[in-house]
Amino acid sequence: MLVSSMCGAIAKRCLHAIGRNSAWLAGALAALCLFPAALYGQTKHASHHRHVRHAVHRHVTHRHHRRPVHHHLTASELARSRRLHTAFVASAQLRPMAQQLVQLRTPQAYAAVRSWAHRHQGEAAATAYLALGHAYLMDGNDRDALSNLQLAARNDHDLGDYIAYLTAQAQMQAKMYPQAVVTLHRFDALYPGSLLRPRIPVMLAKAYLGEKDAVHALQILHSTSADAQASPADYWLTLAQAQQLADDQTSANADYEHVFASYPTSTQATQAWNVLRGQDLLHTLSADVLRNHADAVYRARNYQQAREEYLLLSDNDNLSDAARNAYRVMAAACDEKMNRLTQRELDGLHNFHDEAEAHTLYLSVQWARDKRDDDAVARFVADLEQDYPQSHWLADALYSAGNMYLLRPDYPQAIHYYLELSTRFPYQCDDLHHTACSDFSAKSHWRAAWLTYRTGHFDDAAKLFDQEIEKYPGTEQFSTALYWRGYLYQQQHQPALAAAYYSTEIRLYPHYYYALMARQALRSLGHVTPAHIAMLDRINPSLIPDLSDDVPQKDPHVVKAHLLANAALNEYVAQQVRAASGSDRWGAFAMAQIFSTGGEAWRGMFALLRAMPYYTQAPFDTIPIAYWHILYPTPYWGQIRVSAAKNGLNPYMVASLIRQESGFNPHAVSGSNAYGLMQLLPSVGRAMARKEGIRHFRTSDLLNPDINIRLGTRYLKQLLDEFHGNPEYAFAAYNAGDNRVTSWQAQGPYPDMAAFVESIPFTQTHEYVEAIVRNEEMYREIDRASSTQALLRSPAVSAVRK
Repeated sequence: MLVSSMCGAIAKRCLHAIGRNSAWLAGALAALCLFPAALYGQTKHASHHRHVRHAVHRHVTHRHHRRPVHHHLTASELARSRRLHTAFVASAQLRPMAQQLVQLRTPQAYAAVRSWAHRHQGEAAATAYLALGHAYLMDGNDRDALSNLQLAARNDHDLGDYIAYLTAQAQMQAKMYPQAVVTLHRFDALYPGSLLRPRIPVMLAKAYLGEKDAVHALQILHSTSADAQASPADYWLTLAQAQQLADDQTSANADYEHVFASYPTSTQATQAWNVLRGQDLLHTLSADVLRNHADAVYRARNYQQAREEYLLLSDNDNLSDAARNAYRVMAAACDEKMNRLTQRELDGLHNFHDEAEAHTLYLSVQWARDKRDDDAVARFVADLEQDYPQSHWLADALYSAGNMYLLRPDYPQAIHYYLELSTRFPYQCDDLHHTACSDFSAKSHWRAAWLTYRTGHFDDAAKLFDQEIEKYPGTEQFSTALYWRGYLYQQQHQPALAAAYYSTEIRLYPHYYYALMARQALRSLGHVTPAHIAMLDRINPSLIPDLSDDVPQKDPHVVKAHLLANAALNEYVAQQVRAASGSDRWGAFAMAQIFSTGGEAWRGMFALLRAMPYYTQAPFDTIPIAYWHILYPTPYWGQIRVSAAKNGLNPYMVASLIRQESGFNPHAVSGSNAYGLMQLLPSVGRAMARKEGIRHFRTSDLLNPDINIRLGTRYLKQLLDEFHGNPEYAFAAYNAGDNRVTSWQAQGPYPDMAAFVESIPFTQTHEYVEAIVRNEEMYREIDRASSTQALLRSPAVSAVRK
């Protein structure tokens, strides 16, 4: 279940909040990144840690929830809303089957939706046939897609624009271009208010291209603009294809180059690359265009394609030897990322005393580290220090060497490299710091500080903790440093100072793991007045946006979004919600609510995680309780309680682990082959099935929520027993394996469990354990708040209040 770090800024935000656990979570987050950020009104929060950094020295207050003033619906809008609502109610029972169909697309899933459609009429049947057509289209079965979409169209349906749009897609897929032209030509007249209209011109032009009609394709494209289209990259590619068909090769090549250069990570750029390469025109592209494209592909982690492009660049006869070598170094870097770097490849790189040589030395460090050649690591790092003292490749090499010794564990050597990095590169790279900086400065400094503490040099550790807090506010390590500085003060019998740091931790990061630890520590201190520390007093949390759970449920766009979800057209829900007036305040919640109430807790949760990267820093009462229920869902609660009770577990613990493992997606399958809600490996599932007396176990059984929870709780109980009832050890073993946990235990002693958790050398496992402990407390807090609200709404209390 160990998985590499997640890509993308959005994934980083959300995964810090839920922990970097499964590859499936990464995919889910990447999919959610397709939802427009404007829907949520949160585009200014670059990351949840910068969120605090920008708040330093700024007084802020938290807003109270105000009910938004909703757009007044016209008579025609109300009538449309009622029609849509009627269709929504009629097809509500279809939704679980349709969602299962779009997830699995098995014969059984198709049969269930088909049977439902046959048993119903009108709007309900039309919604079911639309779901079938959509699923068949996803499977590439254009014949069955068209037949079901035709059945959907026979009914008077308020999803007619989606039926027509998918029909045109199926016709294009079946190469029925004349029919697609007719369908698309009528679209604007039939559906003048459809949100799909920006997709139509390019699609119509493609249909004309299918008929080899470049004239009409160009007329359509020239009558609009790329900016008005749903996909500008698709517009420019289609325009290039039309110009090529019209024998205007010069214009076509210019537009292919534009797609390649301006949208480098798009599928359209790949198509443009193939066309240009097929016509032997890549040499006509400037070196800057080719390099920028290769770099963009590299940043997107498509290392194989990037490698090919760097090698192509290196073959240019007009290059200097140094420039050619630089491209080959980048190709070697791609091989290193793919674990294919060899000594022979490194030996083939040359030294031109430039930044490429610094990069080569870093790659040599990585190669030597993999070979466990400590002397070579030290030698290459020393070469970097001597020849390239300001290169970021030196910072990266120092960090890698520190990590190597951290895992040994050889703490003195790790401290040496970590401190060397933070001394040579004292700043975290950001908008203000571009030199003498590294992305690893704060983390390296903290690891040096923590290992100094672990080796018993408490006075030196205290100084390093203070430096971390002073130099790196707003980083991932800031919260950790606050807590442990308070802890050291407590150990030194300075309760007022300890309380000051604990209180700041709670104030800035109320739902972090260390806020939970700080609350426990404050209770142990008793009645202590925190000392006033000016630096801490000046730091304030940022303003929490004014959120609302008052969704205008009668808004036609909102109702249509619900109806689309009934048909499992999930990819179109966000666009409908965004189109509603005032959605900047409640749009994310509305979308999450649509998914959550339809049995897709995981999709609803990730919608809010994407929109609210700051939620773990928000005081509980600044976010409506309905948001918290979506952020911490409890589907399958009955089975969780039964299985938890059977194994003597707290159901909140089980729910917290499921949230971390799969986000409550029962169909989740990770890249490491872990299945279902509790992400069980088939071998673990088989072993637990034998203990549970389940005969004829199959791996697919792990996608059954009841079976998965039953086996997963049995496995969690087994780990708890193995580690004498200590949850943190069990969670770490669940994620990284019990042998590793036993090894980490042997590296003790630890003064308490928090010290063990902080000492876990795997970042992913460390964050995973923290998150589950924190999740469990959040579930309790939400339960307490819900109980209080229910009590206040009770007739007896209401009568007293009156």
